[in-house]
Amino acid sequence: MLDFNRFEILTFDCYGTLINWEEGILRCLHRVLAAHGKDADDITILQHYGDFEACAEQGEYRCYREVLQSVVRQFGEQSGFTPTNQEVRSLPESLAEWKPWPDTVTALRELQRRFRLVIVSNVDDDLFAATRPQLGVEFDRIITAQQAGAYKPSLKVFELALSRIGVPAHRVLHVGQSLYHDVIPAQSLGLATVWVNRPSARTGVGAVKAVEAHPDLQVSSLADLAAACVPP
Repeated sequence: MLDFNRFEILTFDCYGTLINWEEGILRCLHRVLAAHGKDADDITILQHYGDFEACAEQGEYRCYREVLQSVVRQFGEQSGFTPTNQEVRSLPESLAEWKPWPDTVTALRELQRRFRLVIVSNVDDDLFAATRPQLGVEFDRIITAQQAGAYKPSLKVFELALSRIGVPAHRVLHVGQSLYHDVIPAQSLGLATVWVNRPSARTGVGAVKAVEAHPDLQVSSLADLAAACVPP
């Protein structure tokens, strides 16, 4: 068990960890596929999503809205159809409707009793602005891929976060649902990590690239983390 007295700040991935992005992703992509007479199960869609998103985030930086549009186009290429412009835009436009996990707001409020909270997210500033009111707390800092000009697992995002937080890495605990995007790069910079292994059709992986990693702590929900480190 981690010694939570070590930590002053908790940094959080947002989409997947605080927000149930898989529900939003699947709803949108099932609709696009069905419009072209295509079908795929949830596991297949999530696997392709993880691969397509990682591909779109390679190379020269482009905004997350464009990354999500690229994901839709790649689904079309993989399945043999050309999505309409409206369908291409539908995934990033749906992000504002993606909802928090049921335990997110209560757990964040509990954790804020003991720690400063920071967002470290692969997203555009304007897209996160639509999500922010749903999270129910004020964050000490919000660090985005847009600000860093790079996407996790790039260390640039975490390095920017650490520079703005202004405390040593050993005083920061990073919390994320993605081993690929969060646990591995955060640990490489000396941050302790919590893997929030949220429920998923693709158990233990979700909508990201599959990798092996060794987080310092694994929990099944944010509520479990709050119960572990915030006294009653």
